[in-house]
Amino acid sequence: MELKDWLNSINQNKTDLIEEDASLEKEYPPFIINKCMSGHLDTVLYANEMNIAHSLPKKLQYDFYLNSVRKRKRFSPWLRKDKVKDLDVVKSYYGYSNEKAQQALRILSPEQIAFIRSKLDTGGKK
Repeated sequence: MELKDWLNSINQNKTDLIEEDASLEKEYPPFIINKCMSGHLDTVLYANEMNIAHSLPKKLQYDFYLNSVRKRKRFSPWLRKDKVKDLDVVKSYYGYSNEKAQQALRILSPEQIAFIRSKLDTGGKK
């Protein structure tokens, strides 16, 4: 069972997939479903309730969404952390982690970043 099947059953067609096949309860991904539902204004509070009641059995969490969320097409891009410009350059030059490289980017000047970039330039096609 794919993620889109779970989301379509909750959001659009309202068919209970677990009732049709009880073995699917093991496959239900509550964390991912909560993350997907938190991306919409009309379902963010439902996702919050399920995050609070994360210890409930998967069947109850699925039933909550299935019977509480109104039928509607909901499409949203996956929420990702923004990529920080020049982070990889600082990480490879100094051997820093993401957190340390972000701290270093705050104090490095554009000229210093350009210098680091020139030192890491190995030539060839980009």
